[in-house]
Amino acid sequence: MCKLADKNLFLLDLDGTLYLDGELFCGTHPFLEQVKANGAKYLFLTNNSSKSAEAYVRKLSQMGIESQTTDFVTSVDATAAYVSRTYGNQTVYVLGTASFCKQLTEAGIQTTTDPDTPGIAALVMGFDTELTFKKLSDASRLLTKNIGYVAANPDLVCPTSFGYVPDCGSVAGMLKNATGKTPLFIGKPEPAMVEMALGRTGMTKEQTVLIGDRVYTDMACGINAGIDTVMVLSGEGTEEEAAAMRIFPTWIMRDIGEVASVLAGHIVNA
Repeated sequence: MCKLADKNLFLLDLDGTLYLDGELFCGTHPFLEQVKANGAKYLFLTNNSSKSAEAYVRKLSQMGIESQTTDFVTSVDATAAYVSRTYGNQTVYVLGTASFCKQLTEAGIQTTTDPDTPGIAALVMGFDTELTFKKLSDASRLLTKNIGYVAANPDLVCPTSFGYVPDCGSVAGMLKNATGKTPLFIGKPEPAMVEMALGRTGMTKEQTVLIGDRVYTDMACGINAGIDTVMVLSGEGTEEEAAAMRIFPTWIMRDIGEVASVLAGHIVNA
């Protein structure tokens, strides 16, 4: 196993890893600067399918982190690639935010938010912060038909400053209770986003590490993709949860500040 400081590409979860809600962790800037000082690169990997890469660029800019859209690989990117590959020019019904629908449309996918549109081939859902009961009702009606069913991410909750709110996986659970149908989840823990990042940068799996706080998405994604992982304890996941799920990160660290110290050579334990 190589040292963490030898890695050339750092794939970074956002909420719970670099910040919580809108509050940047104090170790984030030192970490990002240390990655650059070491001659390495980083990309942001997020399962949050409610926002576009442009929205994340604006959010990070408000925290003093300059980025561009090509610095992000999102579950929407992976979902759009899968839907395009699987359904081609067929129409899909979108259960998600206006931003989610817009991103799919801009990727060349025929989308609709009208459940009575003829010829709907699949229901495609994301984390919907604009969710209404009508959307749930429309989705339930569509899922009584023999159509495809795809979800951008399986996250049960999204962290906030006060705790958590239901995410895409929780809404999928409600729809399963109502219809008996379960979607094909595309984002983390599936390896598609890591594979997209490797393809974009030309890095190998051995050169790459994924850093995140969530066991069943971030850590499982890294393991499924065959790359090393760092679990930070600043967000949702715990060491006890990882042990109980038998998901074993390569390294476990307190927070992104400790990762920065390791990269700087101040801590020699990884």
